[in-house]
Amino acid sequence: MSRLRRYRRHLMWGTLAFGFLFVNFFRNSTAVLAGDLAAVFDATAAELGLLHSSFFYIYAAAQLPSGLLVDRYGPRRVVAVGLAGMGIGVAAFAAADTFAMGFAARFLAGLSGAAIYVAVLRFCANWYAPEEFATMTGFTIAAAGVGGVLATTPLAVAAGATGWRTVLYASAGGVFVAALAVGVFVRDRPAKMEDRPAGADSGSDTDSFREVISGARRVLSDPDTWLMGVLLFLVIGLNFTVVGLWGVPYIVHSYDVPVSTAATTVLAANVGFALGSPAFGAISDRTGRRTEVILGSCVVFLLAYGLIFLTVTPPLVVVGLALFVGMGVTGGASVAYTVAKERHAVDSGAATGTINGMAYFGAAVFPAVMGFALDAYWTGRIVDGARAYTPAGYRVAFGVVTLGGVVAVVCAAALHVRERRRDPRPDAVAAAASDTGDD
Repeated sequence: MSRLRRYRRHLMWGTLAFGFLFVNFFRNSTAVLAGDLAAVFDATAAELGLLHSSFFYIYAAAQLPSGLLVDRYGPRRVVAVGLAGMGIGVAAFAAADTFAMGFAARFLAGLSGAAIYVAVLRFCANWYAPEEFATMTGFTIAAAGVGGVLATTPLAVAAGATGWRTVLYASAGGVFVAALAVGVFVRDRPAKMEDRPAGADSGSDTDSFREVISGARRVLSDPDTWLMGVLLFLVIGLNFTVVGLWGVPYIVHSYDVPVSTAATTVLAANVGFALGSPAFGAISDRTGRRTEVILGSCVVFLLAYGLIFLTVTPPLVVVGLALFVGMGVTGGASVAYTVAKERHAVDSGAATGTINGMAYFGAAVFPAVMGFALDAYWTGRIVDGARAYTPAGYRVAFGVVTLGGVVAVVCAAALHVRERRRDPRPDAVAAAASDTGDD
């Protein structure tokens, strides 16, 4: 591949990643806006959790169909149409003045944005060699991390200066610009044979409908799909619940600090997300180790949130560090997308879409679960129009996260054992052959 072509594929990926940035910005914005939304919609914690989840329920359910659409029609068309629909949803949410309107708008944004991540991964499978895929997956997740960073302190400052509705209208405009750029500039796969990286999945046209359905069956019948899906359900679902919704209220209520200070602390989590994802992807690509990275990341996730569960209100800097680490190792758990793609190379859209659907089903379920736990410990006190909760309530909430970490570690360990049994290391095979010869 020529240097010009290599540079062009990076620009196309950057265009797609720019659109994906807005997905994470909007889905995480409810943490900083929680007080405003609770006041505007007169919402309880459970209702606020349901509003936050409205994006994720349809986003999760649409992942497998989205993967099939990407395999059938290609990344460019799917992302351009999805971003256009998401822009409408974000603008509608900015205009909402009732809980029902806000729920419907976030639902539309979630439905429209559902295919974008899977489509970017399919683009990477088409344009990058297998040994580059985990790295590019990490950079794609890092783009989401940038969106998450923008949804913390910058959003709090901008919303305080101009109002949250104005900020969301402006972001909707950015989404429309991204949709146009993708439709004009991005191409699904290299047109020339010499531009196709060795081993990339770019040698054929989009699949027929019958082929994508057969691919979905192959993906769903693989036990490893379910192990990866459950651990992502827990790690991503719980992380996005804490960082995207309850992290800011927890810090405001527990430490009696303003929203801007809490948002800055949560910003550390999104910085970890942005830095950890490409780092873990590069480590995995350079060492060739996949399940080891996943297992280690799940263990660290458990330790980080377990610390908050045990202490409830440690020094605020410790909370920031725990969130930075807990969210940062999401990049390691996300190596599961690479494992799924390698296991089902021909059906990569269906494979990554399936486990991504499970991941974001967690992000849909856990906000309401934690919201119900917090409502049980409501003090009866209202702060800035929103309910305030007790330390005991937050201990229960972080207990849910910690228990999820335990289950994620079990799933990751099972995946690692199955991987070692299926594909032992070359040095282990050589050693076994040597032992046999000595006998």
